[in-house]
Parts: sequence; structure tokens; C-alpha cells
Amino acid sequence: MLQGALDGGLDIPHSDKRFAGYNKESKNLDAEVHRKYILGGHVASYMKTLREDEPEKYQSQFTEYIKRGIDPENIEELYKKVHAAIRADPTIKHTEKHVPKVQKHYLTRKLTYEERKAKLIARLNALNAGADEEDDE
Repeated sequence: MLQGALDGGLDIPHSDKRFAGYNKESKNLDAEVHRKYILGGHVASYMKTLREDEPEKYQSQFTEYIKRGIDPENIEELYKKVHAAIRADPTIKHTEKHVPKVQKHYLTRKLTYEERKAKLIARLNALNAGADEEDDE
């Protein structure tokens, strides 16, 4: 996030300690590790280990990647292409959100005093009718 904001031209006070690839002991930033994180190398390595160790979990976590034919080997090219597209046109493109045909409504409407009273009378009449039938038997 911070690297993207800095690349976008925002002036945010920071130090190299905030970035991936910073070594606390040697107190310097490893540019190769930092580049790996920017271009999705950590995601690719996670995909590879998951694909080898737990194929079911790989299938569930990377379903969209699999559908679009994205392999761990070509993640870096994908990230480069996305970065180039953002640099070419940095304006935000809003997507069309579809509205469901039937709105889900979880909270029930409160009954008025008259409705509660009528419901209680109906319930009492049903109980009395049931009690009268038992007495007749």
C-alpha cells in the first residue's frame, strides 16, 4: 500500500524499515526481495507450495486464478501488465454493481398495538376452541 502511494506521487513520511526486504541486523533494504513482493513473487511461491502440498486447498483458494488460466509461473508478467495499465490510465474505473431481484429482508416489521391485540385474541380463541373440543371428548 505504502509503495503504491509513493509510486503514485503522494508525499508520505516513511523509512525503508516499513518495506518488505528490510533486514534489521544489517539495517539495509534488499531491493531484490522488495521487487519480489511488488511483483507478486510471494503469492507465486505460496501458490507453488500449496499446489504441491495441498491440492484441494489450492483449488479452493485460487479458484479465480485457475479459471482465468493464471499459473504461479506467469504471475510476475501479470503484475507487470497491471502496473503498466495503471500507469497508462490511472483513473478509477467503477464497475457496474448488479442489484438483486429480490431484496433480502431479515428484520421483521414491528406490529402495531391493534395488530398485537388481534393476534392475541386469535390465539386465545384457538386455545379455547381446542380446550372445548377436548372437553367434548
